[in-house]
Amino acid sequence: MKLNTKEFEEKMGKAISVLESNFDTIRAGQANAAVLNRVNFEYYGSPTPLTSMADIRTADARTLVIKPYDASTLKAMEKAILASDVGITPNNDGQVIRLAFPQLTEERRKDLCKQVQKMGEEAKVAVRNIRRDANDLCKKLEKDGEMTEDERKSSEKSVQDLTDKYIKQIDASVAKKQQDVMAI
Repeated sequence: MKLNTKEFEEKMGKAISVLESNFDTIRAGQANAAVLNRVNFEYYGSPTPLTSMADIRTADARTLVIKPYDASTLKAMEKAILASDVGITPNNDGQVIRLAFPQLTEERRKDLCKQVQKMGEEAKVAVRNIRRDANDLCKKLEKDGEMTEDERKSSEKSVQDLTDKYIKQIDASVAKKQQDVMAI
């Protein structure tokens, strides 16, 4: 019996999806509403995603306008943006919050590239952990007599091939995002 790698392939695919969504939170010089995806604020005692309670639009290439559905939440949203890692000071005019994205400096771009690299490494670690789990399962199946040594080696090779494929995808995603950050 050879190991069914479908489950492990799905998990590795999810690691890539998480990496891509993490990349969305890194701004590459232009206003992007995705930087607010992780910002939550206190709404009636529970943490609520800012994106679900406001209309977020791009006014121009460097400005986001956040218009809350409930005007009473404006202050709480502003506080949450300040407390988040967005790195932009919100401008509150009483009706809307404006986020003006400054031109990225060379130093800030390099910092963002390091952040992208770190996210890529975290995704690789996740993929390698999935590989380890699959290999542990193979060894357990062999020990329990449900798999021969040759089947285990073949299964481990399949898992390693999958791991290599996803590591290459992560490297490609990291390189592309770093290129986006350094461009403009």
